[in-house]
Amino acid sequence: MKHSLPEQPRHIGILRLSALGDVCNLVPTVRALQRQWPEARITWIVGKAEYSLLDGLDGVELVVYDKATGFAGMREIWRQLADVRFDVLLHMQQALRASVLSLGLKCDVRVGYDKARAKDWQHWFTHRQLAPHPRAHVLESFMDFARLLGVEDTRLDWSLPVPESAYDEARQLTGDRSYLVISPCANPRLRNFRNWSAEGYAAVIEHAWQRHGLRTVMSGGGSPQERDMGEQIRRLCPDVEIIDAIGRTSLKGLLALLDRARVVIAPDSGPVHMANALGTPTLGLYATTNPDRAAPYLWRDHVVNRYPDAVRCYLKKPIEAVNWGTRVRHADAMALITLDDVVEHLDRLIAATSDTALAEAVTEPPHED
Repeated sequence: MKHSLPEQPRHIGILRLSALGDVCNLVPTVRALQRQWPEARITWIVGKAEYSLLDGLDGVELVVYDKATGFAGMREIWRQLADVRFDVLLHMQQALRASVLSLGLKCDVRVGYDKARAKDWQHWFTHRQLAPHPRAHVLESFMDFARLLGVEDTRLDWSLPVPESAYDEARQLTGDRSYLVISPCANPRLRNFRNWSAEGYAAVIEHAWQRHGLRTVMSGGGSPQERDMGEQIRRLCPDVEIIDAIGRTSLKGLLALLDRARVVIAPDSGPVHMANALGTPTLGLYATTNPDRAAPYLWRDHVVNRYPDAVRCYLKKPIEAVNWGTRVRHADAMALITLDDVVEHLDRLIAATSDTALAEAVTEPPHED
């Protein structure tokens, strides 16, 4: 039996729990659904930290699942939504935990990824699957859910909620002068291997100050690994003004900090996608993950991309021979990124987003065919 998709959904469920960068990439899909069906109710089941980031997202009811609560937390979600039946549930989390959670949610049709993109047997838990979309960026994979439902207007809109109190929090750290944000660390989970070196960041900080007059604000969570990285960077450039905001902001405060930044530099992590969602010039550092799949979407042309080199060096294969989402899990892979790589991209990004460059882009007459 093939389950029919609703032509005019009254209640859309979204199941995407994590991570911070991924939920940022999903917001344009939510906006596209809202434009298509402005009267539809949208309920998004989301993780605890991700809720802190998205809180206040207009037109969306956020239901929080804390994965630390395990199966007991799932039962609580099922109890909370016991009287709710979704016209369609968009199952966007490729994890067995999320698939189990989805089974306790009432819906007419459950939509998931096509078999090629599904992980943890997700396609076994859904009624309908997306059409194949090989080599899709994560943001485009999310938008494929809207396309399957018949949405044609897929222009990108984030409009993330950032309260004035968050901007006050950011200004208390930075004042009103221009600054660069460096978020040096990705999630410190086992074998993540996405971090560049403290020596490299320190040299970039020196360059940003001497060449562009930009102070640096370091951001990140409060884990021991992140704090240690921040301390190493500060020791390596004692003569440059650095504002250490590692572990000192809320998620909303971090959004405000990124929004007010002149430019943001980070590895593949939540902050590059948060900055991207805010329209802040963003320089991503990529070697262990494929930037064609996971770069900050609006700034893909400005990514430092050593992923093909890492695949050749550590997987002993050409880039064409590995699966689209393959990660290079080697501790030395990010060392393939050189200081010259980052400085060259930073200079180019700052030049491309200067007031003069943007004004010329706006006023330049259209080219004749």
